[in-house]
Formats: sequence, C-alpha cells, structure tokens
Amino acid sequence: MQIKFYGVRGSIPTPGVETQRYGGNTPCILVTSQSGQQLILDAGTGIRSLGEELLSGTEELVLLLSHNHWDHIQGFPFFAPAYQAGRLIRIIPGKTQAEDNEAILKQMSGEFFPVASQQLASHIRITAMAADQWQLGDFAIRRCRLNHPGSGSAYHISADGQTLAYVTDNELFPPEQTTTSRTQWLEFVAGVDLLIHDGQYLETDMPYKLGWGHSLISQAVDLATDAGVKQLVIFSHDPARTDQQLDLLAQQFSGHSPEVLLAKEGMELWC
Repeated sequence: MQIKFYGVRGSIPTPGVETQRYGGNTPCILVTSQSGQQLILDAGTGIRSLGEELLSGTEELVLLLSHNHWDHIQGFPFFAPAYQAGRLIRIIPGKTQAEDNEAILKQMSGEFFPVASQQLASHIRITAMAADQWQLGDFAIRRCRLNHPGSGSAYHISADGQTLAYVTDNELFPPEQTTTSRTQWLEFVAGVDLLIHDGQYLETDMPYKLGWGHSLISQAVDLATDAGVKQLVIFSHDPARTDQQLDLLAQQFSGHSPEVLLAKEGMELWC
C-alpha cells in the first residue's frame, strides 16, 4: 500500500510561515493498493488539494471517516470531485448512530456554507457499516472505538499482505470511562507495518488538556513499541506546534525502534 499525507494538523488549520514544512491542513490521507484502488481517510482541509489530483479520474471514490468533528469533515465542501457530474462518492461514517451519519453533508447549509449538498453534481452515497469488519475491494477493514469526546472509529486496514492502523484523535489514558483499553489497543495494532497514531500533546500540556481526546507523543511511542509495530507516524499535530518544535521532537526519536516519524504534508510511505 502507498500512503500519502495531505493534512496532518489537529483541531484547526494553521497556515503561516511557522508551519510550512509540516503543513497546516487538517487530517486527510490517501491509501492506494498495488492494483490502484484508493481509500481516502478523513476529509479535513487537506482533501482540497487531493480533490484537484483526483479530478482526472472517473472511478468511484471511497471516503472513510474517523468521526464528525469539524477538523475531520470541514474540507469536504471544497472537494472538487463532489462537483463532478456523475462521479460516485461513497462515504462511510465513523459513527454508527443514524442521526450522525450525514453530518458531513449537513455542514453544507445556508447557515454555514453557500452551496447546499443537494446542489452537488456527484452521486453521494452514505454507507453506515453495521459490522466492525468488512471487505472493500482490495482492503480488509476492521474498526475499533476511539477514546474521544463524541466517539468515533480507528481502522485496521489490510491489503497486498501489509497492514496499516489509523488511530487519530484517541486518548490512550482518558480520565473518565475508557471506551477502548490500552490492552485492547495493543491487540488492535499488534505487529502492523505502519501505525498512524494521534500524538497531539506533550507532558507540559497536562493536566490542562486531560480528557480532550488526544494522546501524548510518548504514550503513542510506548504503544507502538509494546505492540511490535514496525513503523510509527505521529499524527494530528497540535495547532500551536511550530516546524522548529516538531523538528526537535523528531530528533528525540532518532534511531528509535520502531522507527518514529512525524507526519508531514506531502509525505509518502509504503507498507
């Protein structure tokens, strides 16, 4: 599988000179199998540039959402294929509650956006998955509930004999009731070739941000180490974190096993 990052920032877009190298767009990742099938993970502002690249095709697009918080859906109204006549776009929500399934389209209303979702030229189909595992073309997908306010889903994706786990907006040690325990996370990500995990906070952010639904970078690294993950990508960078600060954090894990990378816009990996 090829994995390309189009948005890596958590909470809110952060354009500016201090975030140019790592990027200021909110979450969006494109996963491509060896046969060319594609899977889009989340629809933050990073999906805008991805959409420009996808306009030349006519194949069905599949968008897999982790949850409905704004930074994960706010780019969809600017996703060019949604305005492409006849283009089929399938959206799989991150939550199972029926009242939440169309949140990505409900944001396109007169109160929030000038173009209503009913005006889009594409054919949009929202497919809520009742089961926690399914096959989607080349991709075998399992999901697990996030520890995050409002809930949501993490995904274990297998294709071409390789495995990827996408676990963003997840608090490994929440102060209140735990939806998924660390033991369960160890089982969910055990031995994956690539783990993309939330690492928005540092120890200095606590206890003020305890319960906000994100993990410490050190906690994500410990999880990857204990689970025998082959490569870890720290994702959902804090909006206040500058390029220079992220460079310093990356240096701390130089030579670490497993390999630890900090996500950057435009970064491409194979697993």
